[in-house]
Amino acid sequence: MLKTFSLQRLITAAALALSAIAAQAACLDNVVLVHGNTAYPSSWNNTVSTLKSRGYTSSQLYLPSWGSKICAACNDHSSTNTAPVKSAMQSALAASCTGKIDVIGHSMGVTLAMKAINELGYSSKVNSFVGVAGAQHGLNSCGVYPWNVLSTTCGSNGLSIDSPLIQSVKGKRYGAKMYSIKSWIDEVVCAGSCYVWGSHTSNIDGQNATYDFALGHFGLQMYTTSTQADLLMK
Repeated sequence: MLKTFSLQRLITAAALALSAIAAQAACLDNVVLVHGNTAYPSSWNNTVSTLKSRGYTSSQLYLPSWGSKICAACNDHSSTNTAPVKSAMQSALAASCTGKIDVIGHSMGVTLAMKAINELGYSSKVNSFVGVAGAQHGLNSCGVYPWNVLSTTCGSNGLSIDSPLIQSVKGKRYGAKMYSIKSWIDEVVCAGSCYVWGSHTSNIDGQNATYDFALGHFGLQMYTTSTQADLLMK
């Protein structure tokens, strides 16, 4: 009887230890995925699948929806569009088991996420920031502010080169580690030229590393998911 009781206690202790290890392994930064102009949260489906294969659960992934879905020229970095992104970041941080979050943005979602982090004062709360096909330095297709293309997206709160918005997101930290994923054949970001003042516009000031792929603007989001996941786990 004594041997049986001792064996049961040993099995119970081992089970509890394994449960604790599993719980610890499952403690990952919550991730906020910010889509691009006129896109939907579902544009992250490939990334979500990859992250789940790496051990993330749906409850650890936050996918805000922002902006018009039918008028690309109507969207900018206004408070209306930053609000859902900021809300997602706040919720992700509040529920984080690590006390940190990770952020991945695509296209205009990169600069929108940057503005949200600035306004929340969250640079110290973000572990990894990944910009996919972003335009931190502005778009040649929008022109140079204030002689920019006359659209909301290219205006003072948009992606024209040297706009007040672009000036506000340059040269800042957006996390402990910052990475960019870019292409030299990006049909959106590189329209006119990939270069803005001597740098590929998808580069992030102070980035830890950048990764180049021979993919189009949307392919960068859909087909670099292994790299995206790797960068969160560095």
